[in-house]
Amino acid sequence: MRTAIVHYWLLNMRGGERVLEAICRMLPEADVFTLFYDPERVSDFIRSRRVKASFLQPLRRYHRSLLPLMPMALESLDLRGYDLVVSSESGPAKGVILPSHTRHVCYCHSPMRYLWDLYPDHLHEWTSSPLKRSMMIPLTNYLRIWDSTTANRVDQFAANSECVRRRIWRAYRREAEVIHPPVAVDTFYSRPAEGYYLMVGEMVAYKRLDAAVRLFSRTGRTLRVVGQGPDYHRLRSLARPNVEFCGRVSDEELRELYARCSALVIPGEEDFGMTAVEAVASGKPVIALGRCGVLEAAGPYGHFYKEPTEQALEDAILRFEASTVVSEPEAMRTWAERFSEAEFRLRMAPMLAPPELR
Repeated sequence: MRTAIVHYWLLNMRGGERVLEAICRMLPEADVFTLFYDPERVSDFIRSRRVKASFLQPLRRYHRSLLPLMPMALESLDLRGYDLVVSSESGPAKGVILPSHTRHVCYCHSPMRYLWDLYPDHLHEWTSSPLKRSMMIPLTNYLRIWDSTTANRVDQFAANSECVRRRIWRAYRREAEVIHPPVAVDTFYSRPAEGYYLMVGEMVAYKRLDAAVRLFSRTGRTLRVVGQGPDYHRLRSLARPNVEFCGRVSDEELRELYARCSALVIPGEEDFGMTAVEAVASGKPVIALGRCGVLEAAGPYGHFYKEPTEQALEDAILRFEASTVVSEPEAMRTWAERFSEAEFRLRMAPMLAPPELR
């Protein structure tokens, strides 16, 4: 059975790329197709695969501006001769055109949030230029129509959380099976807390990292921030010396940061929240906006707040610091193990099996 995997783009290593690695291990002979590919910014494992990029590849440094061209680039990928195609969807990926005999499974991290549930925020809050807003309205209308209709090209959907399953139904009117993403829980460990809070994520507006940076700068608590992204310079301008920007770190450095922090802070709405599982696997609680997937990921080890405001986050931190409940690292590890790669493979395998074995 010839197989292919379509991933939206390969320009860094985040949660979606970790899921891609797990799918590649399940389909070791699969070819990988993507819109953009930067081999210097992905893992050795991904570099070892046969990766084919779209005709937009020469323009990859401008990829955030090329959304209008991505449907054409996806539809131009040559996927003839494959029996199974697995699309890894967060940006556009599922819109590939396949022969009628090819089965298409979509693992959906979320329908494109800037077209659907976050569209009002992008239009009214995060886009300040009237000219950009006037251009954005017809463009996103076209892209929503394309995104919705291409859901018909998928035979079976998997969602990474119950929240995303609901989003898939709302956007596409398609049912999906919830299969939580895989986390390498066995590689994390716990150490005594050293008094700092940790925040891990790409620096983009919808993560709402600025609320945490402003709060910690004002209160003087130590915060370490891991990640990069288009909001990096703006966030640095908001920070005082007690907020330390670590940039991108190695897996070993990240595990050590988790192990010694007091808690992980997640101020934005997460589709699932693999970082929350990583923190819990490290024996550390999670202080998070209590919406969507992080409720599943952190479970009983989450200190949740309802509104995405600095005051609500500060109140949650104060409640956490006043709490006398102590969770045992071994109990936390047991919770995290439900999101292991072994569990992911067990749930995902029936979807990827040949028809005669399903």
